[in-house]
Amino acid sequence: MTVNLSSFIMPLAILLILLIVSAWLIWLERRLLALWQDRYGPNRVGPFGLAQVIADMIKMLTKEDWVPPFADRAVFVISPAITMVTILSAFAIVSFAPGISVASLNIDLLFFISMIALNAYSPVLAGWSSGNRYSLLGALRATAQMVSYEVFMGLSLMGVVALTGSFNILDIVEAQRPLWFCIPQFFGLVVFVIAGIALTHRIPFDLPEAENELVAGYHTEYSGLKFGMFFVGEYLNVILISSLITTFFFGGWLGPVLPPLAWFIIKTFVFICGFILLRASLPRPRYDRLMALGWKIMLPLAILNLVVTGSIILASGY
Repeated sequence: MTVNLSSFIMPLAILLILLIVSAWLIWLERRLLALWQDRYGPNRVGPFGLAQVIADMIKMLTKEDWVPPFADRAVFVISPAITMVTILSAFAIVSFAPGISVASLNIDLLFFISMIALNAYSPVLAGWSSGNRYSLLGALRATAQMVSYEVFMGLSLMGVVALTGSFNILDIVEAQRPLWFCIPQFFGLVVFVIAGIALTHRIPFDLPEAENELVAGYHTEYSGLKFGMFFVGEYLNVILISSLITTFFFGGWLGPVLPPLAWFIIKTFVFICGFILLRASLPRPRYDRLMALGWKIMLPLAILNLVVTGSIILASGY
């Protein structure tokens, strides 16, 4: 029996690169926020402050890994691992370039949606098991927010599936050679981006962790490595959503002159910077307005996009 080493090396390489990039994004976010807000960013530890990430990691790993005596210990410990496992599993379907991916399934898109759905268990279990009222309120907010916006995210992608005729990532990218889907699926793109921001709990939709209301939300009682898993998981989520915006609506690795991998990295980097810019510029809305935005605007817009797409496909005989 022969063993294909590439089937082991490729996933490990992608995992290692993702963890390194997510740690580097912490530095990038601080530098860009400082630039846009006209202040200093990290600039003391190492050249251009690049070693600040290493210093933060050492600090986080050496902190006491404390579990509150009033917490449900087993659930409290396993909750941060759920978010890491589900997000990293979702990366399995991301095709960074031809031949550079963990797996290619016929149900890539459905697998991504299922992993995002499972990720909702992490905040709700973390908040419930902490035995803290602020954590529980944050968990309830996170659960309602994630469950609601998952619906809109899934509907926003149905137009892409209708135009492609496939759930496979490779087919979706190849179908965009004549025209990127950001043009015919503009409203689907808008819904997907807004839903992606809500699912990553990033400003302006960081209400499950609102410091001025809930201390730190569902991870108030977490410290050390377990808090670090939540922290890194957020940046992995940003990379994941940015990668999928590139894949579903901006042609993935398609582009002239440069190698396919270079195009994918450039496009994804632009959307990551967009996530950071939102944090620098937008205020946090009230929670009831966030939910109203989803059910009163995003849901009708996603359904309208799907209906119009289906009508055009039927009318054109595509």
